Amino acid sequence: MIKNYLKIAFRNLWKNRLFTSLNVLGLMVAFGVTILLSMFAVFELSYDTFHEKKDKIYQVYMTWQTPKGTEIGTSQPTPLAEALQSEVPGVHKITRHLEEEALTFYNDKEISLDALYVDDDFFDMFSFPTEQGSKTNPLKDRTSVVLTKETALKFFDTEDPIGKTVTVLIEGKKEPFTVGGVVQDIPKASTIDFEIALPFNRNPAFNETKELWGAQYHEVFVQLEEQVSSELFEKNSREFTNLHYKGSIEKLERDGARPNSHGNFLQLGLLPLTDMRFAKYDTGAVVISKARIYIVLGIAFLILFIACVNFINMSIAKSSQRLKEIGMRKTLGAEKKQLFFQFWVESLVIFLFSTGFGILLSFLLQDSFQTLFRTSAQISNLFSPLILIGASLLILTISLIVGGYPTILLNRLSTVQSLKGKLDSSGNNRLRNALIVVQFGIAILLISGTFVLKGQIDYMRNKDLGYDKQHVFSFPLNGKKNSYDAVELLRENLIDQPGIVSVSGADNNLGRGKDGSQYTSVWGFDYKGKSVRTNTLTVDYDYLKTLGLKLLEGRSFDVTKKIDNQSIIINERMVKELGEKYPLSVNVPMDDSLNYTVIGVVKDYHFKDISTSIEPLTFFLNREEGLKYAFVKVTSAEMLNAVQRIETVYKAIEPNAAFLGSFLDENVDRTFIREKNLAALITSGSIVAILLCCMGLFAMSMFITTQRTKEIGIRKVVGASVSTITVLLTKDFLKLVGIAFILATPIAWWATSKWLENYPYRMELNIWIFLAAGGLALIIAIITISQRTIRAAIANPVKSLRTE
Repeated sequence: MIKNYLKIAFRNLWKNRLFTSLNVLGLMVAFGVTILLSMFAVFELSYDTFHEKKDKIYQVYMTWQTPKGTEIGTSQPTPLAEALQSEVPGVHKITRHLEEEALTFYNDKEISLDALYVDDDFFDMFSFPTEQGSKTNPLKDRTSVVLTKETALKFFDTEDPIGKTVTVLIEGKKEPFTVGGVVQDIPKASTIDFEIALPFNRNPAFNETKELWGAQYHEVFVQLEEQVSSELFEKNSREFTNLHYKGSIEKLERDGARPNSHGNFLQLGLLPLTDMRFAKYDTGAVVISKARIYIVLGIAFLILFIACVNFINMSIAKSSQRLKEIGMRKTLGAEKKQLFFQFWVESLVIFLFSTGFGILLSFLLQDSFQTLFRTSAQISNLFSPLILIGASLLILTISLIVGGYPTILLNRLSTVQSLKGKLDSSGNNRLRNALIVVQFGIAILLISGTFVLKGQIDYMRNKDLGYDKQHVFSFPLNGKKNSYDAVELLRENLIDQPGIVSVSGADNNLGRGKDGSQYTSVWGFDYKGKSVRTNTLTVDYDYLKTLGLKLLEGRSFDVTKKIDNQSIIINERMVKELGEKYPLSVNVPMDDSLNYTVIGVVKDYHFKDISTSIEPLTFFLNREEGLKYAFVKVTSAEMLNAVQRIETVYKAIEPNAAFLGSFLDENVDRTFIREKNLAALITSGSIVAILLCCMGLFAMSMFITTQRTKEIGIRKVVGASVSTITVLLTKDFLKLVGIAFILATPIAWWATSKWLENYPYRMELNIWIFLAAGGLALIIAIITISQRTIRAAIANPVKSLRTE
């Protein structure tokens, strides 16, 4: 029996090759895209899940009840970790975590590495398996380091690295370390990434901050004991914070802050390790947002849904050719379940072929997908038993539903109706029309989302950020020379060359450079009886000139004035924070014996991402802090040549350092890479959705024109024009597109408005965006339908009446 069903199925599918090809093509594209999008989503959701103890590892954060509202930070002071482990019950293991660049040497090799300064418990807590060296404690003392396998190969090639000595540049001094272990390369789906791990007590700031509770510059991770929950830990830590942050709490209470629901001004909290990638702190609460992942999965589902709707509509469109066959089968005694099984087998065959081709398509597009969306996701991420079983059941279920509906519809016809070979095409098929409306509603929603996303990205890209991002070139000072000496050498060798305007440096970049680093420093102090917090930036001379920052009052730092080493420049927001009407010459207390004088005020500019509001900022001229980046302003006419000159000069100063330079507008673009990826995903989804909708419309127009062939012939005989008949055949479809636009537009407006609320600086929504989306969908629909309707309208009416 099954052999007979398969034989008939293949015979019918081959007979209707166009119908079969369109179905297989549509479903193949849908399955291929769904596999790729699911691959991306599963990869993102798999971050940090490879750690064996992931369910008991948390990142420590602090909640501050300030007069301006609740603030959350993950930076912690040096003494916190040891005090937590000894004073708060429930802590099984703990480690501090500081990311920095480390210039590392071995013989004649000099490589800048991504470094982690961590404590002894780090490799016990996190699953980074040791391949060589000590498996229990590879960081056994202050002179040990741990390398990844890839890093060890860079330095030692085939030599055994264990016991070898490498030197690391720390605060301008080469410090020797012994390789105590080599771990496997870090998995792609890891928020913690490093090339070399060093003891935390060897980081440059440790000695100065080991007893300071106000110097917050690193993160802390804890592993709780099995019977201890995060809620219990937070409860147990309240007395701890009240004790060690007593001075800070008194200041917050003095400044008018209100305690939280537990009566605390400061509260330690725990963020699960597997939620770190999705955590946001902007709203004064820890928000775990996986919206981007769900949007991707939603697009995959919608594309698959559109393809399935097409399959249903196309099955109905071609079913009229098989009505006599169905009637004959009924006459000969075929039961409804036999007819159902026959049609379901045909659907299953199409689905299996489509799935196979879809898998092949996804493999062919995998590399392009990874490049386009900047992801390390692979199809192998989907090769888990649970996902494979779920996907198989999903395909069987969809084929049963999608293949079964047309069968149920045809089974409703009586034997006489079937033998007549006539299927009702009066246009009252509400389900079919509803499906078309939903299809185009989805397409319009995706197109609207694409327009808004691209509009917001263009807004962020083109917004005046308050500095010259077009002509300023920045790069990390990642060599072994003193950073100030390196900037001075750059200035001396570049300033007289064509195309070079000015040279300066700072301890932080603008935007995200090629090295990927992005961070800020915060300084807090008391001023006239209230607490003040400001972002800090250590700069070199000519920084304001190089960046094109507008000086509103006072002056910039002057190389001829030694007093400027104890002077500061502040932005407008900092003036408001101080509450001073005349800020120049205001003395800001650095500590009990040292004050800094305000010598200038600059206009507010976006020194952080445009996705955040402008905050107070203070510029220092402090040679003890060190610079991290060089900035060179160039002219438009000599831009390309100037960059080549900069690279040549820097290579002469630091011959072994990597040159990772880029213009500031490129850096700014990298700060909204997630928005660009999401826009690319939605754009791709929109294109696929529109193509699938077009296939569905083509099938339905083919169905309608086939059923109304005789009517069209009669109308032509009595004088109807081609345009009249074309309008007659297309207006019903265009009405459905219009209904889809009316229903989808409010949803699109609401969804995009909610998304834009995440940005303090955002584009304005207007109706033209959504009208353009609807108009585009309408034009595409007209082009698709007209291919079939015009052919029917210009056909010879005599032939139509004769063959009907």
